[in-house]
Amino acid sequence: MTEVHSKIPVDSGNIMELFNRGRPVRVCAPMVRYSKLAFRCLVRRYDCDVCFTPMIIAADFMRSAKARDSEFTTNKTDRPLIVQFAAKDAQTLADAACVVSPFSDGVDLNCGCPQRWAVSEGYGACLINKPELVKDMVRHVRNQIDNPNYAVSIKIRIHKDIRKTVDLCQKVEAAGVSWITVHGRTADERHQSVHYDAIKTIKDSLSIPVIANGDIKSMQDVEAIYELTGVDGVMAARGLLANPAMFAGYEETPLQCVRDWVDIAVEHGTPFTCFHHHLIYMLERITSQPERRAFNNLSSTSAVIDFLHSTYSST
Repeated sequence: MTEVHSKIPVDSGNIMELFNRGRPVRVCAPMVRYSKLAFRCLVRRYDCDVCFTPMIIAADFMRSAKARDSEFTTNKTDRPLIVQFAAKDAQTLADAACVVSPFSDGVDLNCGCPQRWAVSEGYGACLINKPELVKDMVRHVRNQIDNPNYAVSIKIRIHKDIRKTVDLCQKVEAAGVSWITVHGRTADERHQSVHYDAIKTIKDSLSIPVIANGDIKSMQDVEAIYELTGVDGVMAARGLLANPAMFAGYEETPLQCVRDWVDIAVEHGTPFTCFHHHLIYMLERITSQPERRAFNNLSSTSAVIDFLHSTYSST
Protein backbone atom coordinates (compact mmCIF):
# COMPACT_ATOMS: atom_id res chain seq x y z
CA MET A 1 0.00 0.00 0.00
CA THR A 2 1.43 3.36 -1.01
CA GLU A 3 0.84 5.43 2.10
CA VAL A 4 -0.22 9.04 2.16
CA HIS A 5 0.51 10.43 5.60
CA SER A 6 -2.37 12.87 5.80
CA LYS A 7 -5.90 12.73 4.54
CA ILE A 8 -6.28 14.55 1.25
CA PRO A 9 -9.78 16.09 1.36
CA VAL A 10 -12.04 16.38 -1.67
CA ASP A 11 -13.37 19.87 -2.40
CA SER A 12 -15.68 20.06 0.59
CA GLY A 13 -14.29 17.18 2.60
CA ASN A 14 -17.52 15.33 1.85
CA ILE A 15 -17.87 13.12 -1.20
CA MET A 16 -21.67 13.36 -0.99
CA GLU A 17 -21.38 16.96 -2.22
CA LEU A 18 -20.71 15.50 -5.68
CA PHE A 19 -24.37 14.53 -5.87
CA ASN A 20 -25.45 18.18 -5.55
CA ARG A 21 -24.05 19.42 -8.85
CA GLY A 22 -27.26 19.07 -10.86
CA ARG A 23 -25.87 16.44 -13.21
CA PRO A 24 -25.17 12.73 -12.87
CA VAL A 25 -21.92 11.89 -11.08
CA ARG A 26 -19.53 10.10 -13.48
CA VAL A 27 -17.94 7.02 -11.99
CA CYS A 28 -15.23 4.60 -13.11
CA ALA A 29 -16.29 1.07 -12.14
CA PRO A 30 -14.28 -1.41 -10.11
CA MET A 31 -12.56 -3.62 -12.72
CA VAL A 32 -10.33 -6.57 -11.85
CA ARG A 33 -6.80 -5.88 -13.19
CA TYR A 34 -7.88 -2.65 -14.88
CA SER A 35 -9.13 0.07 -12.49
CA LYS A 36 -5.70 0.39 -10.89
CA LEU A 37 -3.94 3.62 -10.00
CA ALA A 38 -2.47 4.40 -13.44
CA PHE A 39 -5.81 3.99 -15.24
CA ARG A 40 -7.59 5.99 -12.54
CA CYS A 41 -5.11 8.83 -13.14
CA LEU A 42 -5.97 8.71 -16.84
CA VAL A 43 -9.78 8.83 -16.56
CA ARG A 44 -9.57 11.62 -13.99
CA ARG A 45 -7.95 13.78 -16.71
CA TYR A 46 -11.10 13.27 -18.78
CA ASP A 47 -13.93 14.35 -16.44
CA CYS A 48 -14.38 11.22 -14.36
CA ASP A 49 -15.63 12.35 -10.94
CA VAL A 50 -15.07 9.24 -8.79
CA CYS A 51 -12.97 6.09 -9.24
CA PHE A 52 -13.29 2.66 -7.65
CA THR A 53 -10.38 0.33 -7.00
CA PRO A 54 -10.62 -3.23 -8.32
CA MET A 55 -12.44 -5.56 -5.91
CA ILE A 56 -10.21 -6.59 -2.99
CA ILE A 57 -10.99 -9.63 -0.83
CA ALA A 58 -11.16 -8.15 2.66
CA ALA A 59 -10.05 -11.31 4.52
CA ASP A 60 -6.89 -11.65 2.38
CA PHE A 61 -6.23 -7.93 2.71
CA MET A 62 -6.32 -8.14 6.50
CA ARG A 63 -4.31 -11.37 6.64
CA SER A 64 -1.31 -10.27 4.62
CA ALA A 65 0.85 -7.16 4.42
CA LYS A 66 1.94 -8.33 0.97
CA ALA A 67 -1.70 -8.34 -0.18
CA ARG A 68 -2.17 -4.84 1.21
CA ASP A 69 0.87 -3.55 -0.66
CA SER A 70 -0.04 -5.15 -3.99
CA GLU A 71 -3.83 -4.69 -3.91
CA PHE A 72 -4.11 -1.10 -2.77
CA THR A 73 -1.93 1.61 -4.28
CA THR A 74 -2.82 5.27 -4.32
CA ASN A 75 -1.30 8.76 -4.31
CA LYS A 76 -2.30 12.27 -3.29
CA THR A 77 -4.07 13.07 -6.59
CA ASP A 78 -6.09 9.84 -6.61
CA ARG A 79 -9.24 11.32 -5.10
CA PRO A 80 -12.19 10.96 -4.72
CA LEU A 81 -11.47 7.24 -4.30
CA ILE A 82 -13.74 4.37 -3.28
CA VAL A 83 -12.14 1.08 -2.21
CA GLN A 84 -14.30 -1.91 -3.11
CA PHE A 85 -14.17 -5.00 -0.92
CA ALA A 86 -15.56 -8.50 -1.20
CA ALA A 87 -16.54 -9.59 2.30
CA LYS A 88 -18.96 -11.94 4.02
CA ASP A 89 -18.70 -10.90 7.65
CA ALA A 90 -19.14 -7.52 9.23
CA GLN A 91 -16.01 -7.35 11.38
CA THR A 92 -13.60 -8.21 8.54
CA LEU A 93 -15.16 -5.54 6.32
CA ALA A 94 -15.05 -2.95 9.11
CA ASP A 95 -11.39 -3.78 9.89
CA ALA A 96 -10.43 -3.43 6.21
CA ALA A 97 -12.34 -0.14 5.99
CA CYS A 98 -10.40 1.21 8.98
CA VAL A 99 -7.09 0.40 7.24
CA VAL A 100 -7.97 2.23 3.99
CA SER A 101 -10.07 5.08 5.39
CA PRO A 102 -7.17 7.56 5.84
CA PHE A 103 -6.31 7.17 2.13
CA SER A 104 -9.79 7.09 0.54
CA ASP A 105 -13.24 8.66 0.58
CA GLY A 106 -15.32 5.55 1.09
CA VAL A 107 -15.62 1.79 0.91
CA ASP A 108 -18.02 -0.22 -1.21
CA LEU A 109 -19.29 -3.74 -0.52
CA ASN A 110 -19.46 -5.91 -3.63
CA CYS A 111 -22.93 -7.51 -3.75
CA GLY A 112 -22.94 -7.96 -7.52
CA CYS A 113 -20.06 -10.13 -8.73
CA PRO A 114 -21.75 -13.08 -10.48
CA GLN A 115 -18.65 -15.24 -10.95
CA ARG A 116 -19.05 -18.78 -9.68
CA TRP A 117 -15.93 -18.71 -7.49
CA ALA A 118 -17.11 -15.58 -5.68
CA VAL A 119 -20.65 -16.82 -5.07
CA SER A 120 -19.41 -20.23 -3.88
CA GLU A 121 -17.17 -18.44 -1.33
CA GLY A 122 -20.10 -16.38 -0.06
CA TYR A 123 -19.06 -13.16 -1.80
CA GLY A 124 -20.60 -10.98 -4.48
CA ALA A 125 -24.05 -11.51 -5.93
CA CYS A 126 -25.18 -14.09 -3.36
CA LEU A 127 -25.30 -11.26 -0.80
CA ILE A 128 -28.39 -9.73 -2.43
CA ASN A 129 -30.25 -12.69 -0.90
CA LYS A 130 -28.88 -11.89 2.59
CA PRO A 131 -30.29 -8.43 3.37
CA GLU A 132 -29.82 -8.75 7.14
CA LEU A 133 -26.13 -9.58 6.72
CA VAL A 134 -25.57 -6.70 4.27
CA LYS A 135 -27.36 -4.34 6.65
CA ASP A 136 -25.15 -5.55 9.51
CA MET A 137 -21.99 -5.03 7.44
CA VAL A 138 -22.97 -1.49 6.51
CA ARG A 139 -23.82 -0.63 10.11
CA HIS A 140 -20.57 -2.13 11.39
CA VAL A 141 -18.45 0.02 9.05
CA ARG A 142 -20.49 3.10 9.97
CA ASN A 143 -19.89 2.45 13.67
CA GLN A 144 -16.14 1.86 13.34
CA ILE A 145 -15.14 4.77 11.10
CA ASP A 146 -14.82 8.02 13.04
CA ASN A 147 -15.25 10.30 10.03
CA PRO A 148 -19.00 10.96 9.48
CA ASN A 149 -18.28 12.07 5.89
CA TYR A 150 -16.69 8.72 4.98
CA ALA A 151 -18.93 6.92 2.47
CA VAL A 152 -20.19 3.36 2.86
CA SER A 153 -21.87 2.08 -0.30
CA ILE A 154 -22.93 -1.19 -1.91
CA LYS A 155 -22.97 -2.35 -5.53
CA ILE A 156 -25.71 -4.84 -6.38
CA ARG A 157 -27.36 -6.80 -9.14
CA ILE A 158 -31.15 -7.13 -9.26
CA HIS A 159 -33.51 -10.00 -8.44
CA LYS A 160 -35.98 -11.38 -10.97
CA ASP A 161 -38.60 -10.15 -8.51
CA ILE A 162 -37.73 -6.47 -8.19
CA ARG A 163 -39.67 -6.22 -4.91
CA LYS A 164 -36.89 -8.25 -3.25
CA THR A 165 -34.29 -5.77 -4.52
CA VAL A 166 -36.31 -2.81 -3.27
CA ASP A 167 -36.62 -4.51 0.15
CA LEU A 168 -32.83 -5.03 0.30
CA CYS A 169 -32.16 -1.43 -0.69
CA GLN A 170 -34.60 0.00 1.84
CA LYS A 171 -33.05 -2.11 4.61
CA VAL A 172 -29.51 -0.91 3.85
CA GLU A 173 -30.75 2.66 3.48
CA ALA A 174 -32.10 2.39 7.05
CA ALA A 175 -28.67 1.06 8.17
CA GLY A 176 -26.96 4.22 6.90
CA VAL A 177 -25.64 3.31 3.45
CA SER A 178 -24.45 6.40 1.53
CA TRP A 179 -25.58 5.34 -1.94
CA ILE A 180 -26.33 2.20 -3.93
CA THR A 181 -24.94 1.30 -7.35
CA VAL A 182 -27.31 -0.90 -9.33
CA HIS A 183 -26.11 -3.09 -12.19
CA GLY A 184 -29.39 -3.59 -14.01
CA ARG A 185 -29.08 -7.32 -14.65
CA THR A 186 -29.72 -10.41 -12.55
CA ALA A 187 -26.82 -12.58 -11.41
CA ASP A 188 -27.61 -15.03 -14.23
CA GLU A 189 -27.65 -12.44 -17.00
CA ARG A 190 -24.53 -11.49 -18.95
CA HIS A 191 -25.17 -9.82 -22.30
CA GLN A 192 -28.93 -9.38 -22.09
CA SER A 193 -30.33 -5.86 -22.17
CA VAL A 194 -30.03 -3.85 -18.97
CA HIS A 195 -33.31 -3.50 -17.06
CA TYR A 196 -33.40 0.29 -16.74
CA ASP A 197 -37.03 0.07 -15.59
CA ALA A 198 -35.81 -1.87 -12.53
CA ILE A 199 -33.18 0.80 -11.81
CA LYS A 200 -35.92 3.47 -11.99
CA THR A 201 -38.12 1.46 -9.59
CA ILE A 202 -35.24 1.26 -7.10
CA LYS A 203 -34.43 4.97 -7.48
CA ASP A 204 -38.09 5.89 -6.90
CA SER A 205 -38.17 3.76 -3.71
CA LEU A 206 -35.21 5.42 -1.97
CA SER A 207 -34.17 8.84 -0.73
CA ILE A 208 -30.39 8.19 -0.99
CA PRO A 209 -28.46 8.54 -4.28
CA VAL A 210 -28.58 5.69 -6.80
CA ILE A 211 -25.91 5.09 -9.45
CA ALA A 212 -26.82 3.19 -12.63
CA ASN A 213 -24.41 0.63 -14.09
CA GLY A 214 -24.53 -1.45 -17.26
CA ASP A 215 -23.85 -0.80 -20.96
CA ILE A 216 -22.88 2.87 -20.63
CA LYS A 217 -20.64 3.53 -23.61
CA SER A 218 -21.07 7.21 -24.49
CA MET A 219 -22.28 10.51 -23.09
CA GLN A 220 -25.48 9.98 -25.10
CA ASP A 221 -26.01 6.81 -23.05
CA VAL A 222 -25.36 8.80 -19.86
CA GLU A 223 -27.99 11.40 -20.80
CA ALA A 224 -30.53 8.79 -21.97
CA ILE A 225 -30.20 6.71 -18.78
CA TYR A 226 -30.40 9.84 -16.63
CA GLU A 227 -33.63 10.86 -18.39
CA LEU A 228 -35.05 7.34 -18.19
CA THR A 229 -34.29 6.56 -14.57
CA GLY A 230 -33.66 9.82 -12.70
CA VAL A 231 -30.50 8.36 -11.13
CA ASP A 232 -27.90 10.48 -9.38
CA GLY A 233 -24.86 8.96 -11.08
CA VAL A 234 -23.65 6.61 -13.80
CA MET A 235 -20.88 4.03 -13.60
CA ALA A 236 -19.02 2.79 -16.67
CA ALA A 237 -16.67 -0.16 -17.05
CA ARG A 238 -16.08 -1.46 -20.59
CA GLY A 239 -17.17 1.89 -22.04
CA LEU A 240 -14.23 3.56 -20.26
CA LEU A 241 -11.81 0.79 -21.16
CA ALA A 242 -12.60 1.37 -24.84
CA ASN A 243 -12.62 5.14 -24.48
CA PRO A 244 -11.15 6.59 -21.26
CA ALA A 245 -12.14 10.07 -22.51
CA MET A 246 -15.81 9.10 -22.80
CA PHE A 247 -16.98 11.27 -19.88
CA ALA A 248 -15.34 14.31 -21.51
CA GLY A 249 -17.69 13.82 -24.49
CA TYR A 250 -15.35 12.12 -26.96
CA GLU A 251 -17.03 9.59 -29.27
CA GLU A 252 -13.85 7.57 -29.59
CA THR A 253 -10.46 7.62 -27.88
CA PRO A 254 -8.59 10.79 -28.90
CA LEU A 255 -4.89 10.35 -29.71
CA GLN A 256 -4.00 12.71 -26.88
CA CYS A 257 -5.61 10.24 -24.48
CA VAL A 258 -3.48 7.43 -25.95
CA ARG A 259 -0.38 9.59 -25.46
CA ASP A 260 -1.45 10.41 -21.90
CA TRP A 261 -1.82 6.70 -21.15
CA VAL A 262 1.69 5.95 -22.43
CA ASP A 263 3.15 8.75 -20.27
CA ILE A 264 1.21 7.75 -17.14
CA ALA A 265 1.88 4.01 -17.54
CA VAL A 266 5.61 4.55 -18.04
CA GLU A 267 5.74 6.92 -15.05
CA HIS A 268 3.92 4.36 -12.85
CA GLY A 269 5.94 1.39 -14.06
CA THR A 270 2.79 -0.38 -15.26
CA PRO A 271 3.55 -4.01 -16.17
CA PHE A 272 3.67 -4.54 -19.94
CA THR A 273 0.67 -6.87 -20.16
CA CYS A 274 -1.60 -4.38 -18.43
CA PHE A 275 -0.15 -1.43 -20.39
CA HIS A 276 -0.67 -3.31 -23.69
CA HIS A 277 -4.18 -4.58 -22.87
CA HIS A 278 -5.42 -1.07 -22.13
CA LEU A 279 -4.08 0.12 -25.49
CA ILE A 280 -5.71 -2.82 -27.30
CA TYR A 281 -9.07 -1.70 -25.87
CA MET A 282 -8.44 1.99 -26.63
CA LEU A 283 -7.28 1.46 -30.22
CA GLU A 284 -9.91 -1.06 -31.26
CA ARG A 285 -12.29 1.47 -32.79
CA ILE A 286 -9.63 3.75 -34.31
CA THR A 287 -7.36 1.22 -36.05
CA SER A 288 -7.74 -0.96 -39.12
CA GLN A 289 -7.77 -4.75 -38.80
CA PRO A 290 -4.21 -5.20 -40.13
CA GLU A 291 -2.97 -2.50 -37.73
CA ARG A 292 -4.78 -4.20 -34.84
CA ARG A 293 -3.29 -7.58 -35.71
CA ALA A 294 0.22 -6.11 -35.80
CA PHE A 295 -0.30 -4.13 -32.61
CA ASN A 296 -1.80 -7.03 -30.63
CA ASN A 297 1.30 -9.14 -31.35
CA LEU A 298 3.78 -6.62 -29.94
CA SER A 299 5.66 -7.81 -26.88
CA SER A 300 7.56 -4.88 -25.36
CA THR A 301 6.88 -1.32 -24.25
CA SER A 302 9.50 0.05 -26.64
CA ALA A 303 7.88 -1.83 -29.57
CA VAL A 304 4.48 -0.36 -28.62
CA ILE A 305 5.89 3.17 -28.44
CA ASP A 306 7.64 2.73 -31.81
CA PHE A 307 4.40 1.43 -33.36
CA LEU A 308 2.36 4.35 -32.03
CA HIS A 309 4.98 6.85 -33.17
CA SER A 310 5.22 5.45 -36.71
CA THR A 311 1.43 5.01 -37.09
CA TYR A 312 0.22 8.26 -35.55
CA SER A 313 3.12 10.71 -35.50
CA SER A 314 1.71 12.72 -38.40
CA THR A 315 -1.68 13.17 -36.69
